[in-house]
Amino acid sequence: MNVSPLDLRQQRFRSAFRGFDKVEVTSLLVAVADDYEQALRETDRLRQELARSEAALNEHREHEKSLKGTLIAAQKLADDIKASAEEESRRMIHDAETRSELLLEKTQARLEDIQREIDGMKLKRKDVEATIEATIQTMRNTLEFVREQDAREREEKILLHRPRHVEPPDSSAVTPGPLLAAR
Repeated sequence: MNVSPLDLRQQRFRSAFRGFDKVEVTSLLVAVADDYEQALRETDRLRQELARSEAALNEHREHEKSLKGTLIAAQKLADDIKASAEEESRRMIHDAETRSELLLEKTQARLEDIQREIDGMKLKRKDVEATIEATIQTMRNTLEFVREQDAREREEKILLHRPRHVEPPDSSAVTPGPLLAAR
């Protein structure tokens, strides 16, 4: 049975012989009704506060779920970004190593080409030096030959211009004429 404060205030008891004092009973009923009304208000206030608290709690739980979801998504995104960055860095390192190996191979090939060119030029230089030395030797020999020829020609000219001393076989048989020198 639900009794409201209004029910307590309006309650009327029958009169009986040797019954309770009506004023006392009425004042007690009024006091009990006031306390009961205050208790009901307090209960109603507490129910409203509880409802607000539960609503706030539910809202906080929703925020917590949302934050957890956001945190999980952020962690997954961070992991994805990290994995992607690591993969990209591995790819970049691999590309750089590949390019450096290719560049090293090209440089090595170019070095070998240059070394071959240097070796070829050294051989050409030796050939040119040998050719120049042979030419110099040939020119020395030619110069020596020419000098010897000039010296012979001078000697022959000198011999041609020198009078020859010939004894006449007989003094009566001498005929005047030019002297010829023969060698």
